[in-house]
Amino acid sequence: MKPSMKYLQPNSKKYLIVASLLILSCNGPDDLDLVNIESEVITFQDDAPKENNLASMRISTIGQVIVDEPKINAELIVSENNIEANYKIGIEIRGSSSQMFPKKSYGFETKSDDWSEDLDVSLGGFPEEEDWILYGPYSDKSLIRNKLTFDLSNSIGYKASNVKFYNLYINNDYKGLYVLMEKIKRDKNRVDITKIDGDNVNGGYIIKIDKTTGDGWNYCNTCYENSFSFRSSFDKNGNISEESPIHFIYHYPKPSDINNNQKNHISSIINDFERILSSDNFDDPETGYQSIIDIDSFIDFFIMNEITKNIDGYRLSTFINVDIDKKIKMGPIWDFNLAYGNADYCDAANTQGWLYNFNSICPGDIWQVPFWWRRLMESVYFKQRLKEKWQLYRSNNLSNLNIESQIDSYVEYLNTNNVVSENFYKWPILSKYVWPNYFIGATHESEINYLKGWINQRLNWLDGQINNF
Repeated sequence: MKPSMKYLQPNSKKYLIVASLLILSCNGPDDLDLVNIESEVITFQDDAPKENNLASMRISTIGQVIVDEPKINAELIVSENNIEANYKIGIEIRGSSSQMFPKKSYGFETKSDDWSEDLDVSLGGFPEEEDWILYGPYSDKSLIRNKLTFDLSNSIGYKASNVKFYNLYINNDYKGLYVLMEKIKRDKNRVDITKIDGDNVNGGYIIKIDKTTGDGWNYCNTCYENSFSFRSSFDKNGNISEESPIHFIYHYPKPSDINNNQKNHISSIINDFERILSSDNFDDPETGYQSIIDIDSFIDFFIMNEITKNIDGYRLSTFINVDIDKKIKMGPIWDFNLAYGNADYCDAANTQGWLYNFNSICPGDIWQVPFWWRRLMESVYFKQRLKEKWQLYRSNNLSNLNIESQIDSYVEYLNTNNVVSENFYKWPILSKYVWPNYFIGATHESEINYLKGWINQRLNWLDGQINNF
């Protein structure tokens, strides 16, 4: 079954935008405070943004309200390259702390014509699948942090979700610039691991270190129930503990599908790894950690999180996958909206310092980094391999010049299509604090300049550290 398509003619449009601006001020997650809520009517003046030509997604909710579970039935029209495609979808609000922002992000599934079955389709030119995400950059006023990171990761051969810019409209209301993202799931074109057949324990698994869905900043150990997660046997310092704050959430198979034998299987794999890593002989090439992990994936994951100094890195939105009879792999990477100096807590904006040392910098934070990374950085072999890959990447795809060129290409593309100005007409947050901004630029150009400068300083610091291993 294929979606219907037809050619489009450009249409003109005007907006009267009523925007509710939520301004948040806090130094960190523990002191979230609403300081100002105001509504303002924004009308286009002579210098208003022009009709933009970016590909668009238009969603009709058929009189329903999109909520955070369950998904509601809706209709989607994708307009791109003068071609219009129609789809049936199920859609919901997604995210944890990001749900506080007025610009929401959404998860959706493509459906059959009567919404009764999931339907694999190709969106954005990506491989056919049914599960998709529309991420709405809000606190990231550069608008590009996620796309930049995912594209860079793919460029070095470290598989990340494909991502693409779109304008989003819901019930004819312009919602701003969005990024279409492939949801992380088991699939030959996403996380290519073996499908588990029924109750069989043999197959591929995906787990993640993350908040429970919709938790925001409300943490409690009891929130991580055995039905959907298991607790690490080691605390953040690598000591055996029955009260570790680190939990692993089942992603594939889903919590609703995974059985007890499968739970025990994947938890035993992780426990064996942690036990070996905590041992005196952890660096033994035959019996140590090298025997149980895919070291290249660990290094690539490390590099992407350290370059970006992603404040959520290692401890949140961290995916791990294991295929049948294969080693543990890190990834895919996920969620970089607070990276590149875009957070004002826990030294996140400082271009110096190792991110993996987060526990020392912010020992009181409720989400902590597993001891894995500190331990791996005690390994001579790990650091040697890290140095080799770092120097290779820095000579090409991750060079200062290449990264800056990538940024410039996004900015030119968005400005050429008049998207930046239109997005910030809808969401007038430039020059205003949105949690947890460290830098507050008066213009999009200043946000981009800050991003570029931060990256260059970060790369230079990392060069000085890694090249001296």
